[in-house]
Amino acid sequence: MPTEAQALELEKFLPYRLSVLAQLVSESLHDLYAGPFELSVTQWRVMAALGRFAPLTASDVGQRIVMDKVAVSRAVASLMKRGLVERATDLDDRRRASLRLTEKGRTVHAQIVPLALKYEADLYQALSAEERQALNSLCDRLFAHAKLLRSGP
Repeated sequence: MPTEAQALELEKFLPYRLSVLAQLVSESLHDLYAGPFELSVTQWRVMAALGRFAPLTASDVGQRIVMDKVAVSRAVASLMKRGLVERATDLDDRRRASLRLTEKGRTVHAQIVPLALKYEADLYQALSAEERQALNSLCDRLFAHAKLLRSGP
């Protein structure tokens, strides 16, 4: 006998909730830096990755910020045109190029980081210190398990 299909309560479905929360947070943070610095979400993510981990290849940046190559490539090209990012050819492998923030890029990065950290602190005010710690621990576990599920058995 066939079973009745389960109903998907979208508003309670964890992947949906995480996606909507991420979008809302990303858009709210974007509102803080978009106007003054004329950066898209992808451009800021590229700069944030380079500000923390440079030098990186464009492929490395894409993996760090979990965005596709085309979006990263466009963002890098735009940031290079604006003088915020520079590319250097790897001396050991001429086919490989690493990216880093320019002096101008580091200045912009240094101006946005406090805005981002203040936004994070404001967001965290909805949680107690214990809840923040628990959330961070749970996020770490969900990230690790999601990566495991993505890679398959």
